[in-house]
Amino acid sequence: MINLDEVREHLRNVYDPEIGVNVVDLGLIYKMEEPEEGTLHIEMTMTTPGCPAHDSISSNVEWAAAQAFGVGMVYVDVVWDPPWSPELMSEQAQAQLGFR
Repeated sequence: MINLDEVREHLRNVYDPEIGVNVVDLGLIYKMEEPEEGTLHIEMTMTTPGCPAHDSISSNVEWAAAQAFGVGMVYVDVVWDPPWSPELMSEQAQAQLGFR
């Protein structure tokens, strides 16, 4: 069984290069589930649909998640519903970016 907390910690090492905050604290990770043993499905979004770092961020999320124990396959789906908003950020990220 995949430890989703461990996956989340690995994902904290993936940063949006334009914003300088990791994808977890930015609130870009919407859902993580293990539909079958060793397979991880991640649903995430970007801050904007035209994000120029879209491909690199999603690839980095896939790579980082694969580093967690028990993860054999990772599928990353980028979704736009619900749209991302600053309210999805952690309090720390909001403070770092001047939203608090």
